[in-house]
Amino acid sequence: MGFLKNLLGLGVAAGTAYAAVKVAQKYNEKKKAEPDQNGDGTVDVNDTVYGVKDAAREVYEETAAKVREKAPEVREKAAAAAAAPVEEKTEFDVVMTDFGAEKIKVIKEVRGLLGLGLAEAKAIVEAVPAKLKEAISKDEAEEIKSKLEAVGAKIELK
Repeated sequence: MGFLKNLLGLGVAAGTAYAAVKVAQKYNEKKKAEPDQNGDGTVDVNDTVYGVKDAAREVYEETAAKVREKAPEVREKAAAAAAAPVEEKTEFDVVMTDFGAEKIKVIKEVRGLLGLGLAEAKAIVEAVPAKLKEAISKDEAEEIKSKLEAVGAKIELK
């Protein structure tokens, strides 16, 4: 999270520096064209203050105009991205995280569901967390989950 804050801070600092450069450029252009910025007949510190304020206002107005110009395009892209269909997961892994209090019932159920011998089923049940099935349909995964939870096992679908 600190990295993102630093990156954002750099972005803000870069934007601020860019704006300051633009203001300085505008001010220098105006100063060359008209040294007496505030129109009081003398060239002094007030001219600098007035000139910088005026240049900053112009840079702000130009930036705001660019933002208004680009806003519809950005809104359109954001709406298109939001409307894009989200892919639904189609393959699931069935993972037993706990066999519960009825270990023997769970072993029998695992044996029947996976077509294993007693020793293999017992080894899988005792090795929790254990991946029972991989890359199966949602319906099949839900069916296995419900059968094992019915005998006390805790199951996750990933």
